[in-house]
Amino acid sequence: MKRHLGLLLKGAGMGAADAVPGVSGGTIAFITGIYEELIHTIERFGPGAFVVWRRQGLAGLFEYLNLRFLVPLLAGIVISLVSVAHLVVWLMDAQPRLLDGFFFGLVSASALVVWRHPAAWRWWYLLPLVVGLLLAQWLPALMPWVAQLGSTNLVLSVAGAIAISALLLPGVSGSFLLLTMGLYGTVMEGVRSFDMGLITVFGGGCLIGLFVFSRLLSWLLRRCHGATLQMLVGFIVGSLPTLWPWRQLASYQLGPDGQMIPLDYHYLTPGDFGVVTGDPVQLPAVLALMLVGAGLVLCVDRLNRGSDTPQTDGRDSVDKDKEDGSNA
Repeated sequence: MKRHLGLLLKGAGMGAADAVPGVSGGTIAFITGIYEELIHTIERFGPGAFVVWRRQGLAGLFEYLNLRFLVPLLAGIVISLVSVAHLVVWLMDAQPRLLDGFFFGLVSASALVVWRHPAAWRWWYLLPLVVGLLLAQWLPALMPWVAQLGSTNLVLSVAGAIAISALLLPGVSGSFLLLTMGLYGTVMEGVRSFDMGLITVFGGGCLIGLFVFSRLLSWLLRRCHGATLQMLVGFIVGSLPTLWPWRQLASYQLGPDGQMIPLDYHYLTPGDFGVVTGDPVQLPAVLALMLVGAGLVLCVDRLNRGSDTPQTDGRDSVDKDKEDGSNA
């Protein structure tokens, strides 16, 4: 029961983070120690699950899919999206600098946590680090093209596949990619109003993205674990500019539904921000919340390391179950 409650709360954190453009639920999964177990669990939803169900029945399928882990986690994400996400969206409008400050500190500390994770540093880890950094910068620039695909259902499906893939990457925000596609408001409003048509189409795209991308990421973690983690560091660091509290929109375009799609920002010092925009800088409060966000991550990481539950535990247990299922 204690583990289930912990997973519920971790899922709620992932759901709340994914509601904020610039923050990834994958970051929350990593700093709470469940990232690799999550990736390897999602990978198992495929033809192999049908074989296990046919040979071992529902009880065997339940174990094979690691549902004791996945069900409370998903419950936390869903509960958060229909409750806490409302508060987060309100804060984005009412106190954007305070919210950005908190998540800037949280994501910065997350980069430190992931960066020091490999047992031994290799000089060539700089290559995947740079690749992750560049991809984090380039992906948002490519997203407005998704809105040009034509059919609304096709656009929503592709957007779902991209957004859910981003959810699995620490530092890459599915919400921010939706924002750059011009679909963030549409999807969030559809979720809040339980628009089943939109949810079904968008959800179908999410399932496709999960099926494909989880397998790619799981393969990378198994074959080149340290290098993959460093690529994730690049993604995390590359996402930080989108969370800088004192930024000013430099250019934008209008999406098909008239929603403003940000294309570029000016990143200002707190002093320049106040002069240029005339908005309150809120420097002490923002800095305090940066420290709170960073401190929260470091405390959670210390607790995870102190409990001797490394990220590879989930991977090893899932792989063992997978081997047992294939030999059934």
